[in-house]
Amino acid sequence: QVQLVESGGGSVQAGGSLRLSCSASGLTYSDTCIAWFRQAPGEEREKVALINRRGASTYYADSAKGRFTISVDNTLNTVYLQMNSLKPEDTAMYYCAARPPCLADRMPLYIPTNFNSWGQGTQVSVSS
Repeated sequence: QVQLVESGGGSVQAGGSLRLSCSASGLTYSDTCIAWFRQAPGEEREKVALINRRGASTYYADSAKGRFTISVDNTLNTVYLQMNSLKPEDTAMYYCAARPPCLADRMPLYIPTNFNSWGQGTQVSVSS
């Protein structure tokens, strides 16, 4: 069984930083994508960043480039999303998701339904 648990969300002023964590267990395949998605009320779910399990490849949405960094610690089986220079429009529920296989050249194409496992989400609120 695959279990993903997010943590690290909270409330922060614009310009501040947060680090989200996704603790993963039960992942059998080494060739796995771990992704961060976010969804604000009334909005569609947005892909934010992806990383393959060993951290060799990453993808960032345009809205995240230069501000967010996705990384993996395989010793801890944890994927992180470091979020800097936060903006009010970053306010959303953030979800961790996983799918095998993980093809680096398809990272821009993966959509939510391509992911098999999801966490429960962690709320990020950014105030001006």
